[in-house]
Amino acid sequence: MKQYQIYILFLLGLSLTACSLSSDDGLLREKINFGDNWFFQKGDSVNVQNWKPIRLPHTANIEPLVVNNQWQGISWYKKEFKIENKNTNRKHFIYFEGVMQETDVWLNGEKLANHKGGYLPFTLDITEAIHGHDYNEILIRVDNQDNSEIPPGKALNDLDFNMYGGIYRNAYYISTNEVYITDAVHANIPNSGGLLVHFNDVSEKVASGIFKTHIQNDSEIEKSIKTVVNFTNSIGDSIMFESREVMLKPKSNQNIEQFITIENPKLWSPESPELYKVSVEIVSGANILDVQTIKTGIRKVEINKDGFFLNGKQRFINGTNRHQEYPYVGYAISDNANYRDAYKIKQAGFDFVRLSHYPHSESFMDACDELGLMVMDCIPGWQYSEPGEFIENSYQNIRDMVRRDRNHPSVIIWENSLNESWMKDPYIPEANKILDEELPYGNIYSAGWADHPSYDLFIPARQHSKAPDYWSQYDKNGRKILIAEYGDWEYYAHNAGFNQKAFKGLKEEERTSRQLRAHGEKRLLQQAFNYQEAFNSNLKGEHTIGHANWLVFDYNRGYSDDIESSGISDIFRIPKFSYYFYQSQKPPFQDSFTGPLVFIANYWQENSTTDVTVFSNCDEVALYLNGEKIEHKKPSRDAFSDELEYPPFVFGISKFEVGKLEAIGFINGKEVAKHTLSTPAEATKIELSYDISGKPLEQGTNDIVFVYAKIVDDEGNLVSNAVKKVQFNIDTDVVEIIGGNPVDSEAGIATILIKVYAKSKGFSIEAKSEGLTSEPLKLMN
Repeated sequence: MKQYQIYILFLLGLSLTACSLSSDDGLLREKINFGDNWFFQKGDSVNVQNWKPIRLPHTANIEPLVVNNQWQGISWYKKEFKIENKNTNRKHFIYFEGVMQETDVWLNGEKLANHKGGYLPFTLDITEAIHGHDYNEILIRVDNQDNSEIPPGKALNDLDFNMYGGIYRNAYYISTNEVYITDAVHANIPNSGGLLVHFNDVSEKVASGIFKTHIQNDSEIEKSIKTVVNFTNSIGDSIMFESREVMLKPKSNQNIEQFITIENPKLWSPESPELYKVSVEIVSGANILDVQTIKTGIRKVEINKDGFFLNGKQRFINGTNRHQEYPYVGYAISDNANYRDAYKIKQAGFDFVRLSHYPHSESFMDACDELGLMVMDCIPGWQYSEPGEFIENSYQNIRDMVRRDRNHPSVIIWENSLNESWMKDPYIPEANKILDEELPYGNIYSAGWADHPSYDLFIPARQHSKAPDYWSQYDKNGRKILIAEYGDWEYYAHNAGFNQKAFKGLKEEERTSRQLRAHGEKRLLQQAFNYQEAFNSNLKGEHTIGHANWLVFDYNRGYSDDIESSGISDIFRIPKFSYYFYQSQKPPFQDSFTGPLVFIANYWQENSTTDVTVFSNCDEVALYLNGEKIEHKKPSRDAFSDELEYPPFVFGISKFEVGKLEAIGFINGKEVAKHTLSTPAEATKIELSYDISGKPLEQGTNDIVFVYAKIVDDEGNLVSNAVKKVQFNIDTDVVEIIGGNPVDSEAGIATILIKVYAKSKGFSIEAKSEGLTSEPLKLMN
């Protein structure tokens, strides 16, 4: 401890950038982003010469694209801040959304906290430790080294994903009056803390349930208080609920529970993700003491003997898995980047996402609510368990996950199970007891990878059973299952069981679903077929209510020295052929994300297959080559597509001809979609674009976006076999290129990641490569 005290004293002589935070009696509740003006360094102990200015979210180490040896160690963060007009009748907190993974915090030399766990939030009450008129300094030690006591617990070099260090999510300064609404995780009380809404009975005519508000009185005076809760829907209609008055003694806390009824509710669903803005006021006499606003949704989830029902309508859950990693920066991605990931998942045709294998960021959860993605929320875990503190920390993970996410309408299933881990008694019964304590209501569903009766839903991976039936014959007293992972592992292990003849002549690397975009047309088509075959097989299970493929985006993992490439999009979020297969499995007029689709899964160049696959959700497709009709047909069904609503179309072309393929989709005889593809000529230029996906680039927020340099011919056709080194240049110093520069193109596209620190009037990006022309890309706020 002495080294920290010495260090604090030494800093008194330093002049450092700091920030001022304002709070006074006229304010009810402040929540201010606490991400600016931090300093950072790595090392077992602090060196006063090594501080570097940074902004949150922040990664402890910029990694290479392929992470062979992820950095692990001790990192340090510090920040000076001043609270203006600090009064004795104010409370002050700092809220951290996520720090990886063991965190020690000092404020003005006093140790305030040790927090274990990298995926869930924690709050510091700094009221007694702050200086009223002077600058305060917070010092944080962050350790992301292997720790078997902290879930997921497994050593990184044996883990199937990476755990990137740093204060990688947002931090906030929060100020309230002394009578205030608590934070649910910080309060640490079962079925309490903060705000809690649950609708017990839901129909299109009426929704009824309870609303709990947990209030803390840290003053010296007894208070007579009540709560006023306003629900406002998307068109501005409001309904108010006012509680009775209660007496709240000094230094005590209490729940105020209200019964709520909303007539003609706007129900949340993937097709219509209606949200209510809920404003909660704490009132004492004529004074408002605190106010807090959240968003939530009203929906009815039910799993019964007939299947899965949402708002009384049966549906098959079609989903995917996601890791929250970006290249280079690991977990340290902006709120907008998290939103863009959710947007891409919707665009791909999914209505569900499993958060493999840990709770994801709050901004991703908000995006799922807003965009209409059902969620399986998961505690940290993967092929590891040990008795003692690890188990106790896992139990706390369940509580903290539920308390953080219980008001999200997107969360339909709680995976309170250590994924693919041997869970010895009494872990499973206790895990479900905890969930029941936190949410003692109907229609709350637990899920585990172990087929244990304590779980409401069995969620095996496809590879946990055997070919050729896998889970299609599963029947245990009508128990329902959701296949939590499929499409990858079984093909890698050569036991698909259904289409072995098609594997004749395929090399091992050509059979697998793990395919980079650089691996080419043949292997990308095989990946798409593997997913199709497994998707089709999963639909045969009488008791299967849904599935989630493995997975949506490529990612790095601790135990392997290559990128795990079974994503339907690569690590830069560029789609592979399999992405369009999934997009084609969504009805064409279901919502605004995916309409009628035709996609030619081919590069149409000299070595391309002449058996041309077209993914489409249309009734019929016509294919043309250089204006001549090849065929106009309905989809062909076989043993690998007989359960699909929209089987692919396969057209046989007698021989390859340079030129243009054109696919036209028809519904009820009417042309509704078109896709054209031309044989690329010589690469001549670069076309620049950047990723928006529902959220324009936001300057001044540490936003990060991908910039793509597409190598094309004179007609704008992608030259997929172009291998070029591309140099990127930016005409401002408020934007940073993260990772390598120059970069090599992959399948005709070179990608960089940029981070925008400060606001500017706009900036331009240029890309240069030998022998290619290009125009700059202008990016504006």
